Amino acid sequence: MSWYTSNKSTCQMRRSRSSSCICTVMSGTCDVFLEEQGEGKVQHHPLVSDETRDCITDAHLEEPSCGLRPLKRNSQKKYLSRSLRLNNNNITDLHDLQRTISHFLAEPLQLAWLDLSFNNITNIEQVLCELHELRVLYLHGNSIFILSEVDKLGVLPHLHTITLHGNVIETNKAYRNRVISALPGLKMMDFSAVTRQERVMAKIWHNSNNRRRSSKETLQ
Repeated sequence: MSWYTSNKSTCQMRRSRSSSCICTVMSGTCDVFLEEQGEGKVQHHPLVSDETRDCITDAHLEEPSCGLRPLKRNSQKKYLSRSLRLNNNNITDLHDLQRTISHFLAEPLQLAWLDLSFNNITNIEQVLCELHELRVLYLHGNSIFILSEVDKLGVLPHLHTITLHGNVIETNKAYRNRVISALPGLKMMDFSAVTRQERVMAKIWHNSNNRRRSSKETLQ
């Protein structure tokens, strides 16, 4: 089960071949959803709001409504989930992300799946690097413009899936090599499997880049 805010009007759903998670892309008026996954079924429980959220703290104002199936919570009314969706908003600042995770999830330190796609995020903030159990991170459709920002995520030991397409960094010729090099545990990038050949090429690129940097430093 996962909780997320999104904008509703048009909806596209895409299933990754290597995951049972469904990526939902929406636009229009802002809704809050709980997504419950079980027995191959996904149920959405909407609660309509009349404006999008430009700050992650605003998510605290929304309370997902119950659908046909009861939602699993603990005695403190927090959700028994390891997934959180905050896609399709106007989020620019993640400084309060930890508080938001703790507000909704029973075990915030166990967060493994985070969707921050289609927001206005410009850089990788430290708070993301503190999610040590994170396996899947969606950041596509944002405004990240410095490729080296991705290096920060190298501290996440279990991260195996990431999306970054639709950011300015995608236009960099070294884009895929740099990301695979920075995150050696990646299995999927931009909904595409990372191949053995790509790992080899990323390592060659990394070594070559280091040699060029060393040469420049020597000349100086």
